[in-house]
Amino acid sequence: MKLYFTPGACSLSPHIALREANLPFELEKVDLGAKRTKSGADYKAISPKGYVPALQLDDGQVLTEGPAIVQYIADRKPESKLAPQAGTLERYRLQEWLNFISTEVHKTFSPLFNPKLPEETRQMFKQRLAQRFDFLEQNLDGKSFLLGDTFTVADGYVFVVMRWAPPQGFDLGRWPNLKAYVERIAARPAVRAALEVEGLSK
Repeated sequence: MKLYFTPGACSLSPHIALREANLPFELEKVDLGAKRTKSGADYKAISPKGYVPALQLDDGQVLTEGPAIVQYIADRKPESKLAPQAGTLERYRLQEWLNFISTEVHKTFSPLFNPKLPEETRQMFKQRLAQRFDFLEQNLDGKSFLLGDTFTVADGYVFVVMRWAPPQGFDLGRWPNLKAYVERIAARPAVRAALEVEGLSK
């Protein structure tokens, strides 16, 4: 398998999942501005959507969209317990979280990366994000991870998007459960390794 990634982007989530699952994989960096891979390939020929992540499978097919990719990775290594068994209510809870993170957190962050965004609009998105952080804070009360005591691909995804919070002026001290959770995930060996390889280690 080959993961196409951009450092610090949401492709960090499947990168973490691959390392947590201890699966063999290659990495290829993508310049999203030029739409070229590090080897010089036209990225839009690989993934016509033009954004990361994309996972090239061993048979040459390409899978896109982070929530789908991380579930694919988890199912390749069931013993890693990165996702509950397919068909169980717990699996649907995982999908519930992946959808929430994708649509309510990740996509609410996206406009904030536009330097031309009017300040009033920026504050609106930040207020909406704070409400989502409130929800995460409540759901993490008394739990190590989103689904209880076991780290899943949803936790890896939350970690990635929460890394974007401090640069946008959020003080995670306002959400102590969430802050401790992010720190707990940051300490995982697979997470540390992914951050180092992408040049994101402090």
